[in-house]
Amino acid sequence: MSTLAPRVVIVSRRSELDELLARHGTLGAAGYFLSQRGRDLSTVVARHEALSAALGAVGAAVPTDWRVGQVDRDDLPRFLFAGEDIVIAVGQDGLVANVAKYLDGQPVIGVNSEPARNAGVLVRFRPAAIGPVLAALADGRAAVARRTMVAASLDDGQELVGLNEVYIGHSSHQSSRYVLSTPDGERELQSSSGVIVGTGTGATGWCASIGRERSAAVPAPRPDERRLCWYVREAWPSPTTGVGRTAGVLSGTETLELASESERLVAFADGVESDHLVLAWGQRVSVGLADRHLRLVVPDGR
Repeated sequence: MSTLAPRVVIVSRRSELDELLARHGTLGAAGYFLSQRGRDLSTVVARHEALSAALGAVGAAVPTDWRVGQVDRDDLPRFLFAGEDIVIAVGQDGLVANVAKYLDGQPVIGVNSEPARNAGVLVRFRPAAIGPVLAALADGRAAVARRTMVAASLDDGQELVGLNEVYIGHSSHQSSRYVLSTPDGERELQSSSGVIVGTGTGATGWCASIGRERSAAVPAPRPDERRLCWYVREAWPSPTTGVGRTAGVLSGTETLELASESERLVAFADGVESDHLVLAWGQRVSVGLADRHLRLVVPDGR
């Protein structure tokens, strides 16, 4: 048994103010840039301060004899998580999805830095609650929900996973050509702006926006259900490309397969386009339920 103290890894992303200062250098220059676009610097500063306050409160809540690490969202692909880590994502709901794909069973606590702006679907806690939550985790009393994840696997063994959805298509979202194979054995050559395969967690996001445009949308799975929904975006009918297979569900070991008939297609998860798989012409990708799942710490009442 390890004698190391628990390690808390705090995940956040740069605020809009941080990005503006990196680009413009000073508050004055950033304020002028925003004013030319009808925006007020004070709002950006207030949001930055709210994030800073949340990070400060979370850091102060970690027991002094525990280890602490910090990582920016942009550095997640290069960060090495340990099996015993406790991960705290501070910010918006999407940050939990961003970090989930790099984990393998570590518990995640989502902290809502701006409750008035963020829905709080995945960031379920206020900063002041983190001390008791960490104590409950250490004692084995914390409520933890399992969230289904989706996996995309190339025929060369490369794989990526996502909490919300996986996108397969052209990197610029322009038309891509591929052969789609469904679990019932049907195959269809298609040209579309991409294919989305989503979980119950992602069913309220990208998949929901697509489903609302369909006259008969496939039923969305629950976040903990071992089922996925999939949609083809803007399928184009032509003498050689069809539109007969544009939506469906996947369960159990079922997979959706795409064989690329374009020179370069990509697959990425949860909107992180910089971390992607590349499909060359003729290469195949299979998408289905991931073996792993997100362990999301939730309030006692769920």
